[in-house]
Amino acid sequence: MRAALDLEAIATSLRRVQMEFEVINQQLSWQRDPMSDEVVENLLAGYAYVDALVDAGIDFFVMGQHKHLLELNTLVLCGRNPERRVEFAAHIKATERSFYEERQGGIEDIVEWYSRHRHESAWNLAAGLYVRILSKPQLFIEGNHRTGVLVASYVLLRNGLPPFVLTVENARTYFDPSTVIRETNKLGPLALFRLPGIKKRFARFLQDQPGSDYLLTTPAPVNPRSSLKETLNVP
Repeated sequence: MRAALDLEAIATSLRRVQMEFEVINQQLSWQRDPMSDEVVENLLAGYAYVDALVDAGIDFFVMGQHKHLLELNTLVLCGRNPERRVEFAAHIKATERSFYEERQGGIEDIVEWYSRHRHESAWNLAAGLYVRILSKPQLFIEGNHRTGVLVASYVLLRNGLPPFVLTVENARTYFDPSTVIRETNKLGPLALFRLPGIKKRFARFLQDQPGSDYLLTTPAPVNPRSSLKETLNVP
């Protein structure tokens, strides 16, 4: 038995945020773009992908599996729509090039950080990866907030914990600190003093979320890799 994601409950929560976003936005220190139907649907596709990855026992921090991080980012931008992916082909290619070639802001930096901190609590690990992805220089060209949320949720779910899901209740305490993280440079001497405190506060925030409503207790699938393939719509 393992804790699987309740995608319907996650969808309900995200739709509530979408409906009340104008009010939420007025409470934020920094205004955000509205949540479109496409953003919500793409996020749900990302959560489904995270669920399938955990089912398949895939560790996307090991060599040969980093492509799944790229796929999460593509999902939040394009979903599973093949026409949208063709439209974004140049952007996807540029993201992949930066992801693999940038030494200080690419996957090499993320893997190095993960290898040094992998024995920390799941909350600290999820928060640290979120901060590492979102702070400057960012891991992806676009979609770092949403991809970071999915990566944090993946880490939590692998450890039997609820995912992080945006709600009307936690929106302000998520968005405002995330803007601070986005404007923080992870490189240089100041990062040594700022980032640990930021990570600690975000880990506490994640831990305080009542996320059990987003989990289902289901038997592990007989063939988890088939489950992943079905999610990806690949043969």
